Parts: sequence; C-alpha cells; structure tokens
Amino acid sequence: MKAPVTYWKWINEKTMALVTADAVMHWSMEGASEPTKIFDRLPAMASCQIINYRADAHAKWSLLTGISQATDGSGRIVGNMQLYSAEKGQSQSIEGHAAAFSQFLCPGATEPSTLFAFANKGIAGCKLHILEVAKGNSAVPFSKKAVDIVMPADAANDFPVAMQVSDKYGVIFLVTKFGYLYVLDVESGTLIFQNRISTETIFTTCLNSVSGGLLGINRQGQVLHVQMDDNNVIKYLQGNLQNMDLAMKVAARAKLPGAEQLYSANFDQVLQSGDIAAAAEMAARSPNGVLRTPNTINKFKAAANKNPGAQNPLLIYFSKILEDSTLNAVESIELARPVLQQGKGALLQKWFDESKLECSEDLGDLVKQADATLALKIYNKANCYGKVIACFVEQQQYDKILAYAQRVGYQPEWTGILANMAVLNPEGAVRLAQMLVNQDDGPKIDVAAVADLFLQRNMLQQSTSFLLDALKHNRPEEAALQTKLLEINLRAAPQVAEAIMSNGMLTYYDRPTVGSLCERAGLHQRALEHYTELKDLKRVIVFSSQMSPDFLLEWFGSARILESTLYSA
Repeated sequence: MKAPVTYWKWINEKTMALVTADAVMHWSMEGASEPTKIFDRLPAMASCQIINYRADAHAKWSLLTGISQATDGSGRIVGNMQLYSAEKGQSQSIEGHAAAFSQFLCPGATEPSTLFAFANKGIAGCKLHILEVAKGNSAVPFSKKAVDIVMPADAANDFPVAMQVSDKYGVIFLVTKFGYLYVLDVESGTLIFQNRISTETIFTTCLNSVSGGLLGINRQGQVLHVQMDDNNVIKYLQGNLQNMDLAMKVAARAKLPGAEQLYSANFDQVLQSGDIAAAAEMAARSPNGVLRTPNTINKFKAAANKNPGAQNPLLIYFSKILEDSTLNAVESIELARPVLQQGKGALLQKWFDESKLECSEDLGDLVKQADATLALKIYNKANCYGKVIACFVEQQQYDKILAYAQRVGYQPEWTGILANMAVLNPEGAVRLAQMLVNQDDGPKIDVAAVADLFLQRNMLQQSTSFLLDALKHNRPEEAALQTKLLEINLRAAPQVAEAIMSNGMLTYYDRPTVGSLCERAGLHQRALEHYTELKDLKRVIVFSSQMSPDFLLEWFGSARILESTLYSA
C-alpha cells in the first residue's frame, strides 16, 4: 500500500475494504491484482477514529463510520458518517454512530428496496432513522421513519456502537457501548425488545446468515449470539406488545407459525370490504401459505359471482402468487381451468417453462383437452409414467416409449399398451413389439399373448411379421410358436407359408400338423416333404403332376420313402 491502512474489513465473501487517511478502497479476490479506490474521505472524517465500514448488497452504496470527542467540553462521543453513492459519485456527511443497509420487500413489490438505517446520539437524545436509498418496484415508496431510542436512566452517557439488520425477520439489532441490545422493526421502527446482554463493550458484530441473528464479541473475549425464537416471537408480539399488525408482518416475512387465526380473520375482513387486491396480496404472502388453501380459492370464486363484470378475483390472487412464488397443485388446476376456457393456453406454457406450476396427473388431464403436447410435459414432470406412455401412443411417438420406460425404471403392462396401439397404428404396434422382444436381457412380453392379440384383430400380416422376428433364433422351446406361425399362414395366406418354409429358418415345428395343413392348402409337394406315414404319402403322391420332377426324383430316392414302405410291409 502506498499509504498506511488505518482500518480494514471484509464487506462480503470476496471483497476486502481498506481505509487509509485519505481514501477508501476495495480489493477483490476476482481479477483485480491491486485495490481500487472507491471514494476519497471527506475532511469531516479526518479527525475520526474509524470504527466501521459497510456496503449494501449491490455495492451501490457505501458507508464509512467514525467517532470523535465533542469539542464543547462535554466529553460526549460524536458519531460521524460518510455516505457514498457509487451511481452519483457523491458523498454526504451524516451525524451518526451506527448504521446498516437492508434489502426490504415493500408491500406490493416483487423486488426489494435498499434501506439505510442509522442511529445517532446527540444532545437531544438518541434517534433511529430509516430511509429508502434505492427503490424496488413497488408503486408505493417506503415512508422514512425517525424514532426515539430511550436509554436507561443509569446509562445516560451510553451511545450506539453497532447495528445489524436481519432481512429474514425485517428487524434491526442495535447494540450500545454499555452492552444494551435494542430490537426494532425495520419497516416501522417499533421497539420489539430491549435488554442488557453484556456488561463489557461489544467491540465487533456481524449478522449470523444461518439463524438471521446477531453475533458479537465483547472485550472479555465472550462470543455472544442473539436470535429470534421462531416458535414464540409471534405469540410475544400478539400478547406482550399487543401489536397484531406487526405480528402478521413478521410472520409473513420469516414464514413463522402463530399468526394463522389472525391472518384468516383479517383476510375475511379485507375481502368482505371489497378490496380484492389487498386480500389477494394477504393470502399470497401469508406465512407458510396458511391462507393458500381450497377454502380461500372458494372465497375468491364467491367474490367473482358477486361482481360478474369485474376482473376475476381468482386470477388477481394467482397473479400475486406468481409474482415471486409458485402455485401448489390445487392452485395450478384452479388457474388452468379459467385460462383454458379463455383460450390462453400460451400462458400455461409460459408458466410451465418458468416452473410456476406444480405438475400433477389432474393438471395434465385438464390441459390434455386443449394441448396434448403440454399435457405430456406435465405428466412427465409429475412422474405419471402410464400417462406419459399413453400420450406417446396417441401422438404416435412409438420410438420413445421403450426408451422412456427404461430411463424411469417403469414396468408397464405392455400387452395393454400394444392393444391400444394396434387400433391406432398396427405397424407401430409391431415395431414396439419387436423392440420389446429383442432386448439384451430377454423379451419383455409374452410372445404368444401378443401374437394372439394381433390375430384377434385380424392382423395376419402384422402377426406374421412379429412372429418371424421373434422366432428368428430358431430355438427348440419355440416349437409351438413356429407351428402357430405356419398354421395361420397356411390357413389364410399359403403363399406366405410357402416362402417361410422355403427359407428354412424354422425347424422345430410340428411336422405332421404342418404337413396336413399343407395338403389342405394345396401345397402337395410341401405336404409330401412333411409326411412319414405311407397312407399319407400314397394320398398325396397322386398329385405328382403338380410337383417338380427334380423334387420327385430326389424324393423317391430318399431314405424317407424307403423307410415308410418297409415299415408298412
């Protein structure tokens, strides 16, 4: 460093702030090899002992804090601050001892505002100021607050030394030099709690990002932790403070239990007054979703019936939820119904893409009536395996069926699926059946049952194609199926049977049965090949004029006819 560092501090996980006598610099762990100057110190800060430096979450605002002895001889400790705006490149001098920035979601906003809170102990007493330095997207601006901090009678010379804001609860933790803690609401400045937590000065503090509480170290080396009691804070606000409005707000911010009945009663009152937007906001932001129930949906439906020409209250309610949250299963269905009725299916697709809907089988069933493609996506996300496969069948995406089932580990009732496919697309059913038979770990279907399925629907060609593929390995245990394949074709399509036998791919079928069928089909040469009984041979040989001379010469000279004649003799 070119100048001595009088104070340094980490302002986030990757940035260190360095304060010299003249300037404030940031040193980032990402990219920068040297510190970067952020602003020059104001002359008013020259004589101060620097005790803190803060920056907001977006690094658009910075605050340097120092203390000095009052020049009026009173011995009073004066607080001095330099507030810097990076966007404007300007600094402002403020009297104050402790300060902090906060990200606060104002009512009706989906983006938080940046609040600046600071406490100052002057001659007139101690005051806490809370103001908005960067606006969110709420139509209503944050109303700045200035509240008195009453110091205990035995601590008249006490003054603030540290401040932390818990955005989880929306509260300010203010610590004084004498070890007193003040807990105040960041929106209103209301004092929630005060107590002495240390007899020694707490010289450094930070926010506990896990609990949303305060961590501090005093001069005895004690590490102190203060946090809100989630199970009792709402009860305390309602009972000890009798502040129902604050109880509901803290419950909503931190999603705490305890304000359910209060919320429900207040919601009914607001809804009955006709303020649909306020009621929708309240229900959508209710802690732990206590008002996001079918009962609330029915209340908005009833409100719609009272004002048929007005904007649908249910859609107002759902739009509030969608601003910064997702719909649950019931809400997703109730929103989809009117949206589909209005022909706005593109909105559902948008919300699905943004993961705003909770996918379920019922939602898929509802959407399918208007958009089968989106319904398929919903079924898939909801793990409705059977419905996904049914959609593949209906949309004739047969090649995806087996791959999907294998990927999700689903074992469907394949015969039923093939039965449905056989009606819509016989060729597609055959292709899937062939894929199911030709799996490395063995067939996934009963070949005989699937063949019967095709035959029952008079799908001779498809059944033949399927069986030819299933029996291509010519195994002894498949003799009955080989016989069935030849039988169905000898009865209905002898020329196909002739081609199969000419191929010679099947050898384990029932030869006498096939021979008899060949004879009936007029395939006398094939019949002669299959018979072994002399009476059968004599009956067929009379049709020798229809047979090939070469075949006859070979046949008469074969061992088969000689064996049959000798046996008969």
